Amino acid sequence: MKAQHRNSQNAIRLLGLIVILSSLFVSACTTVRAQSAQQARHIVVFVADDHGQDMGAYGNPVIQTPNLDALAAEGTRFTHAFATTASCSASRSVILTGLHNHRTAQFGHTHDYHHFRSYDDLKTLPVLLQEADYRTASAGKFHVAPEAVYRFEERIPGSGRNAYEMAENARAFITKEDARPFFLYMATSDPHRGAQLSPEEAAAYPGLAVPPDDFGNRPEGYEGIDAVTYDPADVIVPGWLPDTPATRAELAQYYESVSRLDQGFGHLITVLKEAGVYDETLIIYMSDHGIAMPGAKTTVYEPGLRSPLLVRHPDAQRRGIVSNAMISWVDITATLVDYAGAEPPTYSQHISNQEIHRRVDLPETHGFHGRSFLPVLEEENPEGWDEIYASHTFHEIQMYYPMRVVRDRRYKLIWNIAHGLSYPFATDLWASATWQQVYRQGPDALYGKRTVHDYIHRPAFELYDIERDPYESNNLAGDPAYAEVLATYKAKLRAFQERTSDPWVIKWVYD
Repeated sequence: MKAQHRNSQNAIRLLGLIVILSSLFVSACTTVRAQSAQQARHIVVFVADDHGQDMGAYGNPVIQTPNLDALAAEGTRFTHAFATTASCSASRSVILTGLHNHRTAQFGHTHDYHHFRSYDDLKTLPVLLQEADYRTASAGKFHVAPEAVYRFEERIPGSGRNAYEMAENARAFITKEDARPFFLYMATSDPHRGAQLSPEEAAAYPGLAVPPDDFGNRPEGYEGIDAVTYDPADVIVPGWLPDTPATRAELAQYYESVSRLDQGFGHLITVLKEAGVYDETLIIYMSDHGIAMPGAKTTVYEPGLRSPLLVRHPDAQRRGIVSNAMISWVDITATLVDYAGAEPPTYSQHISNQEIHRRVDLPETHGFHGRSFLPVLEEENPEGWDEIYASHTFHEIQMYYPMRVVRDRRYKLIWNIAHGLSYPFATDLWASATWQQVYRQGPDALYGKRTVHDYIHRPAFELYDIERDPYESNNLAGDPAYAEVLATYKAKLRAFQERTSDPWVIKWVYD
């Protein structure tokens, strides 16, 4: 009996020891995970300028983008990522606020005589992260206003046409002795159309030659960059563009500019690795919107809105994910605020029209228009990510043409609110050789899948079966067989405008 009692006591002691050791192990693991999570809070957002889904990782076998392809292999590549407006300033306001541009008031370009600017009371991404004890810096293209609203602690110099230079200049910020995590926002001027230097570049580099072609490529090249040139005969002409010599020549220039920014992005990755922070950093590669070609930029057609999005989470368990989640640029700030553990903002509802309030019980306040995609970052086919919206109003000041869009897996509805007007052109797109070569042939000439006349003169509504008609060439809005579909998607658009404080929702009332 005494032996049994001693054995029983020993068993109890052993069990207690196991429990204690288990608790210590769990506590240690929890501490390690907590420390890891705390360390892995750096953020890099790299925003290209007018880069469509043209890279090896997105299936283009001609264009050389090894560094972007490597990021895709280590992270998540989103096949259905969309800007909300294919206009630089307006889109960047969306990226940095999580709100559609009709709520930021950044309706169009901020620079020169265009002079659009955001509301003063916005809580932007850099400010929200600073409040969460981040140190912040921006490099390259800024293009939103006022700077006090989009406030970064540091401004890193460098040519927007040379991301290698910007990355090298960012080294001091990345390696700075500071206990706080960092947020680096790097925005190139590649592969934007237009050879002219920005005022910032002209001031910083008074002796810099003006690039000879429309996509910033020049014979003397750029420091740190090995120029990659392309034969126009080899480029891939998508179906929404005309396959002409002018188009091929411009695409070859565009490819070269993309390859240049790829090398700059690759150098940024090298700097992060050499600083020992690559595996502690969330990295996002994206573009403000699609390529600078008529039919894409400034439109809400697929080539204007559909954009690249590559995301590498340092703690991801799975790599090389290809996700078909429909992601919108209003989701970017929401995702990064979630990652950083920052406090999201609350805004007042702007819509005050009494008739709308009688029809819809709108809440007095709202938060981000988007949501965090971190929970589905490692899923190929997540549920509930099947619909996006777009809102465009201006590009340049003379280009008033508000459009609103709802798109899901099957249908896409475009509301051309100012359809009585001829479709306006950005100055650089109008002058492009790609457009002019077709335009001079007359109104019946085909520009991709549309005639010149149909491109310039648009109906009030455009409804496309996007699954069967990816080039948006067959407008179903006037087809009686689709009247019910049209009514359903009109209702979706109106509800979107109401819940996102869109001033143009008033048009439903008096039109």
